[in-house]
Formats: sequence, C-alpha cells, structure tokens
Amino acid sequence: MELTGPDIPRLRRLLGSPGTARLLARLRRRMEDGSPLTGTLTLGRVREDERAAVESLLGRRPGTGASLGVPLDTLDAVLRSSGASPEGLAAAVTLLTGPVRSRKEADDERERAWAAVFAPLEQACGTDPALARWCARVRSDGRIRRLTGDAASAAPLVETVARAVAALPADGVALSEFAARVLGDAHALDDDRPATGLVLGAARALSDQPEGGGAAWRRRVWAAVGVLKDELSSTVLALNLPGDPGTATGRALAALGEAGQPAVLTLRQVAGEPAHTRWAGVTVSVCENPAVVAAAADRLGERCTPLLCLQGQPSAAALTLLRQAAQGGARLRVHGDFDWGGVRIATGLARHVPWEPWRFGAADYRAAVSERGRPLTGFPAPTAWDPGLAGAMEEHGRRVEEETVLGDLLADLARG
Repeated sequence: MELTGPDIPRLRRLLGSPGTARLLARLRRRMEDGSPLTGTLTLGRVREDERAAVESLLGRRPGTGASLGVPLDTLDAVLRSSGASPEGLAAAVTLLTGPVRSRKEADDERERAWAAVFAPLEQACGTDPALARWCARVRSDGRIRRLTGDAASAAPLVETVARAVAALPADGVALSEFAARVLGDAHALDDDRPATGLVLGAARALSDQPEGGGAAWRRRVWAAVGVLKDELSSTVLALNLPGDPGTATGRALAALGEAGQPAVLTLRQVAGEPAHTRWAGVTVSVCENPAVVAAAADRLGERCTPLLCLQGQPSAAALTLLRQAAQGGARLRVHGDFDWGGVRIATGLARHVPWEPWRFGAADYRAAVSERGRPLTGFPAPTAWDPGLAGAMEEHGRRVEEETVLGDLLADLARG
C-alpha cells in the first residue's frame, strides 16, 4: 500500500528522539543558512546515546571515535523508504521543528521593517545635506536598535524624533513650549528622555555646532536652532538697526542709533518683539568680528548703515534676528575672515537665511592677501557663493582677517 503522507509517530521515533536532537538542530540550521541537505554532516564530541540513535537510524553498526559522520543522502533515502517522511529529509525537519525560514529571508524582512521605521526621519532630513548625513549615521551605527531592540519598539521613538527635526529651526521658543507644540508633551525633550539626545544630535548637525557635552553645551546647541533653555544668555551684537517706536525694544534701538552706539539684544528681546524693526528695503551688513562693529561705532557712529555681528558661530539670537530680517524683506550681505573657519560659518549661515557676499569673493581675497599674513590652518571647505575663492585660498595659504580690510568695509558702511 502506497503511503500518501508522513508517518509522524515513526518519524518521531527515528529522528525526534533525544539521541538525534543535536543532529536535528544542525539540520535545521543548515536549512536556515540556505545550505542543501547533502553531503556528510559531522557531529563532534558525540555521546554514546547520540551514536547509538544515529547508527540505528542509518542501519549501521555502532562505530568508535570522538566524531560521527552522517551521510545526508543516505538519511534522506531512509526516511523516504521507511514511509516516515515520503518527501524526504527537509520535509522531516520541518514536520518535527516547524516551518523553516532562511536567515536571508528573515534578515530581509527585518531590514524592510527597519526601513519603514526610518522613513519618516529620512523624509524630515532629506532636504538638508547635513541632516541627511546625520540621519545616515544614526541608521548605520545601530544606536536606535540598541536603545529599543526591535523595529516595532523603535517606531514610536523615531517618529517622535522625526516630528521634532522637521520643526527645526524654531524661532526663539522655549524648549518645553516647542515640545508641547510639536510633540504634544511639554516634557518630551527633557534631558532624561530617549528622543532628546537624538534630536540634539540633529540640531548640532543643522547648526554646524562642534561636538561637546554638559549643560552649557546643550543650551548652546538648542539655542543655535532657535530653541531656548535659557532665553537671556543668547545675544546678538548690532549697530543702527532701524527701531520701530511702537515697541520697547524698537525705542531702545532708535535711541542707541541716534547716539551711534552698538546694541546687545538678548534672544528674549528678539523673539519677544519680532516687529521691533521694519525690514522692508533695508540692507543689513553682517560681519564676523566685534572689532568691525567697534570701529564702525567709533568712526561712523549714527552714519553707519545697519550692521550685525555674528561673533563666530551665529547664536540663536543672531539667527532669529536674521530670519526675521530676511522674512521682512531685508537684503543680507555677509563678510567674514578669509580662513576655513570663516568659510564654514558663512556656509552654515546659508542653511538658515539667503545672503549675498560682501567683499567676500576670490577677487577680494587676492586683493587683500599678503605673504605676511598668518598661514591658513585646518581643513579646506567649499565656497558655494564663489567656487574660485576656496581655490585662491588654497593657492596662497594665508589668512585675511576682517581687520585687514577694515577700511573698505567702513567705506561700504558709511551712509551716502
């Protein structure tokens, strides 16, 4: 009589006993690895009960030695001919241990699940190259997998991070208010929350801030993207911004402008009274060093056109003020030190506001560079506003500080 299906009781006696358990596990592992059940499988350090069970299954006399070779083609034939598993060895393993999925299939399924998890974050970061690079690092370094363990657990965390990143930069809003407005929980970005470190990393990438640690560093990074943990410590230095007499800050700016004196505005003042300056039709000159502002106040006073100083990497107050100016219709023109740090500051600023170069091109550099200047240090960086500038700086290898060209800058700043 021809068997139409497996004989499960017989199969369990032949291949499902304690003596064949290690053999069965090795067979399943082969199938998971995608390897064929052919050739000889060797069991090392074989026990006596294992040897007896396998040799009995194969119809052989028990041998000796520390290892046992199992010819899989013979085993397959035994299972088929006995009726225990008419479809052979692979079917027998599946019947005894459950469905077998190859490791590649399992890995592919996991990767598809993780790709779906990271899709919202990649979309939030996709328009900014620095953010896109940060997102790629986060996905590749496994930090989220270590935090959460699996894709299902990671999905809510990554969705939270994506929503926060998509809302950056902000415009001078308190951290708790930002978290409540964007994430629905005022404490979602507290220091002890798992999303906070990730969002802070994105903020650092977006604002081109250096690596660091500690409370003061976290405040600086948050402030650089317009999120405030301290709305008074972030300031911006300016001279002769046109103040609106309808606001307290505007009246203070007007008074200082009449006296030709610089103003130091806190982020609280900038963000709290966004209409303190009327920007339409105004040209705002942006410099890197306070020495330019001091010289402009001394030599030009109230005759100086509106000037704003970044003082190195732009603060949250500076970025907020510049965004207000750009959105209000002002024209922004930027100058900085001709060194790689100044180039990176200008490049980073372009991610926040549109600007045009102010005596900050290759021709200006060549006209000002001197062999007596200090050597350029650090890694070269591209100059998207004038690609020839980076080449000229590499060719001469000398820095040109703003103080070197102060006379030209002041002439541009003079009214009339």
